Amino acid sequence: MTAIDTGATARGNLWRDEIRATVGLAWPMILTNMGQTAMHATDVMILGRLGPNSLAAGALGVNLFFLPMIFGLGLMLATSPMMATELGRRRHSVRDIRRTVRQGLWLAVMICVPIWLVLWHADKVLLAMGQRPDLAAEAGHYVRWLQWSALPFYGYIVLRSFISALERPGWALVIVFAAVVFNALANWGLVFGNFGLPAMGVAGSGVATSLSNMLMFAGMVLVVALQPRFRRYRIFGRFWRPDWPRFRALLALGLPIAAILAFEVSIFNAAALLMGLIDATSVAAFAIAIQVASITFMVPLGLNQAVTVRVGLAFGAGDSEGIARAGWTALALGVAFMACTAILMISIPKVLISGFVDIGNPINADVVALAVTFLAFAALFQIADGAQAVGAGMLRGLHDTKVPMIYGGIGYWGIGLTLGVVLAFPMGLKGPGIWIGLSTGLIVVAVLLLARWLRRERLGLTSKDRAAI
Repeated sequence: MTAIDTGATARGNLWRDEIRATVGLAWPMILTNMGQTAMHATDVMILGRLGPNSLAAGALGVNLFFLPMIFGLGLMLATSPMMATELGRRRHSVRDIRRTVRQGLWLAVMICVPIWLVLWHADKVLLAMGQRPDLAAEAGHYVRWLQWSALPFYGYIVLRSFISALERPGWALVIVFAAVVFNALANWGLVFGNFGLPAMGVAGSGVATSLSNMLMFAGMVLVVALQPRFRRYRIFGRFWRPDWPRFRALLALGLPIAAILAFEVSIFNAAALLMGLIDATSVAAFAIAIQVASITFMVPLGLNQAVTVRVGLAFGAGDSEGIARAGWTALALGVAFMACTAILMISIPKVLISGFVDIGNPINADVVALAVTFLAFAALFQIADGAQAVGAGMLRGLHDTKVPMIYGGIGYWGIGLTLGVVLAFPMGLKGPGIWIGLSTGLIVVAVLLLARWLRRERLGLTSKDRAAI
């Protein structure tokens, strides 16, 4: 075998190893994300059995809840690249990992206080946005119970980032699927009054979700405290001790992540609220279509989380070729999967919709017909959605978050939402016009993020990057 053949074989082995490592890290994260989405999908399915108005109220409440909640989530996600980079630099680092987790939990407590204050007045916020008084009142009652899920959820995310940085994400999968089962049973009991529990209607779904998130956090605490691989880090040791430089570093890295997530999620929240200005049927149909799209999105989201770790490890080690392999591997996997889901949305829309409402019931006929149309538009942006999700994770592994934040603001709000509003109302396209705007915004952001990745890869590790690690 020639030297050229030997080199080609070695490079091929490196790519195969990267694929195995990425898939091995991503699949528990993907299933964990699907489990978390399944909890919200369960809420929508059960609320759909109460009728279109209850489904619409629940959708409005969830969308309002997600806007501030997702911002806090971005702050928590900053712990992942920080820990991955540290482990790439020093594989057996303990003290710095513990400090990052500790400050992440501190940050979770601090961000929840303003979130709770805002969400307590959800009904008033929805009324100020022009929503129907009856839907706003029911949604507000729901959110007052749902809001308490934020803190345990953030705690769970920080601890999940810790075990994922150590490339041991399987425990999070076990915990979240236990929570999915609990959430389904709690919803069934508290919404309809089964199992001897009070029938709370829409509010019962909020109680069930909050209890489920508490279960997830408690489970993760037990894992990191008792499992030998994690116990040596003594994550909760001297929890009261501050580390202000690390806290500020988390904020500096996390605020742009929080902003781009807020830009992305808020455009969908704004779309739901705009649907509410059209009619309740549009809100219910949008809730179904976006839930289907959210489920498929869990795969590129899992790859986003995995590639952040893989790129972060290579970044910490100063390995430019490893950075490129990790990024391109995850991107190829994400785009290929989303192309397949787009075909499903176009081919079998009613099968997908039947999981949320009874498509044979005449009362749901208008919702089903509109949901089929909305799913067709959702299929159009699947590839772009996957590319922007994975692309953001690739750059996050390099601690590159500020410029992607600007891209998100431009693409999602400056272009996507503006175009959607113009098409929906002045031009009279209504719901489809909003979906066209969403699709355009996602495409713009995907192109900008990938262009930035290409530039970073072409330049390699800059002197500034080397100083950072």
